[in-house]
Amino acid sequence: MKQSTVAEYIALRPISEGDEEFLYEVYASTRAWEMALTGWDQAEQEKFLRMQFSFQAQAYAQNYHHPDYQIILWQNSAAGRLYLDRRAQEIRIVDIALLPEYRDRGIGTYLFEKLQEEGLHQGLAVTIHVERFNRAKNLYERLGFRQIRQTDEVYQLMEWQPESVEASA
Repeated sequence: MKQSTVAEYIALRPISEGDEEFLYEVYASTRAWEMALTGWDQAEQEKFLRMQFSFQAQAYAQNYHHPDYQIILWQNSAAGRLYLDRRAQEIRIVDIALLPEYRDRGIGTYLFEKLQEEGLHQGLAVTIHVERFNRAKNLYERLGFRQIRQTDEVYQLMEWQPESVEASA
Protein backbone atom coordinates (compact mmCIF):
# COMPACT_ATOMS: atom_id res chain seq x y z
CA MET A 1 0.00 0.00 0.00
CA LYS A 2 1.34 3.45 -0.86
CA GLN A 3 2.41 5.61 2.07
CA SER A 4 0.04 8.42 1.09
CA THR A 5 -2.84 5.93 1.34
CA VAL A 6 -1.54 4.51 4.62
CA ALA A 7 -1.40 8.03 6.07
CA GLU A 8 -5.11 8.47 5.40
CA TYR A 9 -5.95 5.48 7.60
CA ILE A 10 -3.57 5.95 10.54
CA ALA A 11 -4.05 8.04 13.65
CA LEU A 12 -2.62 7.97 17.16
CA ARG A 13 -4.37 8.66 20.43
CA PRO A 14 -3.06 8.69 23.98
CA ILE A 15 -3.57 5.58 26.05
CA SER A 16 -6.38 5.88 28.58
CA GLU A 17 -7.53 3.82 31.57
CA GLY A 18 -9.93 1.70 29.54
CA ASP A 19 -7.16 0.45 27.23
CA GLU A 20 -5.58 -2.11 29.59
CA GLU A 21 -7.25 -5.19 28.05
CA PHE A 22 -6.47 -4.05 24.52
CA LEU A 23 -2.82 -3.43 25.45
CA TYR A 24 -2.65 -6.90 26.97
CA GLU A 25 -4.14 -8.37 23.77
CA VAL A 26 -1.48 -6.63 21.68
CA TYR A 27 1.27 -7.83 24.04
CA ALA A 28 -0.03 -11.41 24.04
CA SER A 29 -0.18 -11.42 20.24
CA THR A 30 3.55 -10.67 20.09
CA ARG A 31 4.29 -13.74 22.22
CA ALA A 32 1.91 -16.19 20.49
CA TRP A 33 4.65 -18.10 18.64
CA GLU A 34 6.54 -18.63 21.93
CA MET A 35 3.41 -19.83 23.70
CA ALA A 36 2.77 -22.36 20.94
CA LEU A 37 6.10 -23.98 21.81
CA THR A 38 5.45 -24.36 25.55
CA GLY A 39 2.85 -27.10 25.55
CA TRP A 40 0.97 -25.15 28.23
CA ASP A 41 -2.79 -25.07 28.27
CA GLN A 42 -4.68 -21.80 27.67
CA ALA A 43 -4.95 -21.00 31.41
CA GLU A 44 -1.20 -21.47 31.99
CA GLN A 45 -0.37 -19.32 28.98
CA GLU A 46 -2.75 -16.59 30.14
CA LYS A 47 -1.29 -16.57 33.66
CA PHE A 48 2.27 -16.35 32.33
CA LEU A 49 1.46 -13.65 29.77
CA ARG A 50 -0.41 -11.49 32.29
CA MET A 51 2.55 -11.74 34.67
CA GLN A 52 5.01 -10.82 31.89
CA PHE A 53 2.76 -7.96 30.73
CA SER A 54 2.75 -6.58 34.26
CA PHE A 55 6.54 -6.94 34.57
CA GLN A 56 7.00 -5.15 31.25
CA ALA A 57 4.79 -2.24 32.35
CA GLN A 58 6.77 -1.94 35.61
CA ALA A 59 10.10 -2.01 33.76
CA TYR A 60 8.95 0.66 31.32
CA ALA A 61 7.76 2.88 34.19
CA GLN A 62 11.14 2.52 35.93
CA ASN A 63 13.31 3.05 32.86
CA TYR A 64 11.51 5.58 30.69
CA HIS A 65 11.00 8.97 32.25
CA HIS A 66 9.44 10.91 29.35
CA PRO A 67 6.74 8.48 28.22
CA ASP A 68 4.48 9.14 25.27
CA TYR A 69 2.32 6.04 25.02
CA GLN A 70 -0.14 5.90 22.14
CA ILE A 71 -2.74 3.59 20.65
CA ILE A 72 -2.26 3.12 16.91
CA LEU A 73 -5.55 3.46 15.08
CA TRP A 74 -6.27 2.07 11.62
CA GLN A 75 -9.49 3.49 10.20
CA ASN A 76 -10.49 4.44 13.76
CA SER A 77 -10.04 0.86 15.06
CA ALA A 78 -7.40 0.11 17.69
CA ALA A 79 -4.63 -1.73 15.84
CA GLY A 80 -1.57 -1.56 18.08
CA ARG A 81 0.59 0.43 20.44
CA LEU A 82 3.46 2.87 20.05
CA TYR A 83 5.48 3.68 23.15
CA LEU A 84 8.03 6.48 22.91
CA ASP A 85 10.42 8.15 25.33
CA ARG A 86 11.45 11.59 24.07
CA ARG A 87 14.83 12.52 25.50
CA ALA A 88 17.16 15.48 25.10
CA GLN A 89 19.42 13.59 22.64
CA GLU A 90 17.07 11.08 21.04
CA ILE A 91 13.62 9.81 20.37
CA ARG A 92 13.57 6.30 21.85
CA ILE A 93 11.05 3.88 20.41
CA VAL A 94 10.33 1.85 23.52
CA ASP A 95 7.86 -0.48 21.85
CA ILE A 96 5.82 -0.76 18.71
CA ALA A 97 3.44 -3.65 18.19
CA LEU A 98 0.44 -4.36 16.00
CA LEU A 99 -2.25 -6.99 16.22
CA PRO A 100 -1.61 -9.70 13.60
CA GLU A 101 -4.44 -8.60 11.31
CA TYR A 102 -2.86 -5.13 10.97
CA ARG A 103 0.68 -6.25 10.20
CA ASP A 104 2.22 -5.95 6.72
CA ARG A 105 0.08 -2.96 5.73
CA GLY A 106 2.85 -0.36 5.87
CA ILE A 107 1.79 0.97 9.27
CA GLY A 108 5.18 0.43 10.92
CA THR A 109 7.05 1.91 7.97
CA TYR A 110 4.81 4.97 8.01
CA LEU A 111 5.23 5.52 11.77
CA PHE A 112 9.00 5.07 11.62
CA GLU A 113 9.25 7.54 8.74
CA LYS A 114 7.19 10.09 10.73
CA LEU A 115 9.53 9.64 13.71
CA GLN A 116 12.55 10.04 11.44
CA GLU A 117 11.01 13.22 10.04
CA GLU A 118 10.57 14.49 13.62
CA GLY A 119 14.16 13.54 14.41
CA LEU A 120 15.41 15.31 11.30
CA HIS A 121 13.57 18.53 12.19
CA GLN A 122 14.79 18.44 15.78
CA GLY A 123 18.29 17.15 15.07
CA LEU A 124 17.67 14.04 17.18
CA ALA A 125 18.61 10.41 16.70
CA VAL A 126 15.83 7.82 16.69
CA THR A 127 16.70 4.62 18.57
CA ILE A 128 15.13 1.25 19.28
CA HIS A 129 16.15 -1.94 21.06
CA VAL A 130 15.45 -4.99 18.92
CA GLU A 131 15.86 -8.71 19.44
CA ARG A 132 18.61 -10.08 17.22
CA PHE A 133 16.26 -12.42 15.37
CA ASN A 134 13.21 -10.13 15.17
CA ARG A 135 12.00 -10.05 11.57
CA ALA A 136 11.25 -6.32 11.94
CA LYS A 137 15.01 -5.73 12.13
CA ASN A 138 15.08 -5.93 8.32
CA LEU A 139 12.57 -3.08 8.15
CA TYR A 140 14.65 -0.97 10.53
CA GLU A 141 17.79 -1.55 8.47
CA ARG A 142 15.93 -0.70 5.26
CA LEU A 143 14.89 2.58 6.90
CA GLY A 144 18.51 3.45 7.69
CA PHE A 145 18.84 2.18 11.27
CA ARG A 146 22.22 0.72 12.19
CA GLN A 147 23.24 -1.38 15.15
CA ILE A 148 25.30 0.72 17.54
CA ARG A 149 25.74 -1.87 20.27
CA GLN A 150 24.76 -5.30 21.52
CA THR A 151 23.09 -4.62 24.87
CA ASP A 152 22.94 -8.27 25.98
CA GLU A 153 22.68 -11.75 24.48
CA VAL A 154 19.25 -10.99 23.02
CA TYR A 155 18.95 -7.27 22.29
CA GLN A 156 20.73 -4.81 20.04
CA LEU A 157 20.40 -1.05 20.17
CA MET A 158 19.76 0.36 16.71
CA GLU A 159 19.98 4.00 15.76
CA TRP A 160 19.01 6.29 12.93
CA GLN A 161 20.85 9.61 12.71
CA PRO A 162 19.52 12.70 10.92
CA GLU A 163 23.06 13.29 9.55
CA SER A 164 22.75 10.09 7.53
CA VAL A 165 19.89 11.71 5.56
CA GLU A 166 21.83 14.94 5.02
CA ALA A 167 24.93 13.02 3.92
CA SER A 168 23.00 11.03 1.31
CA ALA A 169 21.21 14.10 -0.08
